[in-house]
Amino acid sequence: MIAHLIPRAALLLAAGLLLASPIAANDSEAEIGLGGIVLKPSTALRLLKEDLYLSAELVKVDYLFENPTDDYVDATIAFPMPRQPRGLVARDLYYDNTENWSGFDFSTHIDGRPVRLQQIDRAMIGDRDVTDLIASRGWPAAWAFAEELNPFAALSNEELAPLLAEGLAVRDPLFGEQPVPVWDLVTYFVREQSFAPHSKVAVHHEYVPMIGGSAGSALYPQYRSEEPDGILAEYRKKYCLDDGIVAGIDRRVANPGGEEAGQTYMGETWLSYVLSSGANWHGPIRDFRLVVDKGSPDNLVSFCMDGVKKIGPTRFEVTKSDFEPSRDLEVLIISFYRYD
Repeated sequence: MIAHLIPRAALLLAAGLLLASPIAANDSEAEIGLGGIVLKPSTALRLLKEDLYLSAELVKVDYLFENPTDDYVDATIAFPMPRQPRGLVARDLYYDNTENWSGFDFSTHIDGRPVRLQQIDRAMIGDRDVTDLIASRGWPAAWAFAEELNPFAALSNEELAPLLAEGLAVRDPLFGEQPVPVWDLVTYFVREQSFAPHSKVAVHHEYVPMIGGSAGSALYPQYRSEEPDGILAEYRKKYCLDDGIVAGIDRRVANPGGEEAGQTYMGETWLSYVLSSGANWHGPIRDFRLVVDKGSPDNLVSFCMDGVKKIGPTRFEVTKSDFEPSRDLEVLIISFYRYD
């Protein structure tokens, strides 16, 4: 599919999905109880170092934890993976990977030794865990818009009314007001870990990310002009998109080589990472390093972080000391291509 063939509705859908792009997360202490998994602050453990590498092909993060106390600290550590887009429809249209996390090559090493993690899947509506509730009613945690996979597709209006009132179902305007479940599927990789007194522990995670994206873009000049206070404002807020990036987009899609060179089109890749859970440890992150790789020298990249330094043709670095993250990281990569 090429950009000039993408209907306006699809581009608006792509812009709407900016508010629900997939997320990976920092390690955090967790409790597992009747209410599901709850991430909680640590009262003892410190995060001395975090070295994070983000690209569309690979995510790597290295931590160095410290137990500065005189006691052993036994903790449940959870690494939440990206939420599956509601109904998997966004994944089918815009995401390359599937909900089967075995295909993401997720691996963890502690002090250089591989460890096995427990995978826990939960059905979530925002922060509300409804896994047990929907299981008791015979509904699946993973569902799709296809009629045979949507537990609400064949319900009458009378049967549907209480589910709408409970907030378990919604009529989706993007799909002809079809009634669909509201919950997302959330996967956690969980481990039990013991930290010896006055010890430091190195943890390494690595996986292929679930990325969001669009074969076209809502940032084409003609679409920005139709909604001057909407689309661009959303991108500026989410990705700190500045005037230099916008000007770069406009230069590239203005067809500077003429018709013989072929029209230039663009697409988007969205990559997210939860930094805010890094504030769950005792004190700030002493040493923090982020590297964002945009993939190709011809791509443009934008994300909200100060102190960004270019360290290579495709890589950008941020380093901080005593870092207390207050927001999550959203990365926009814009790629350009031509069809002869």
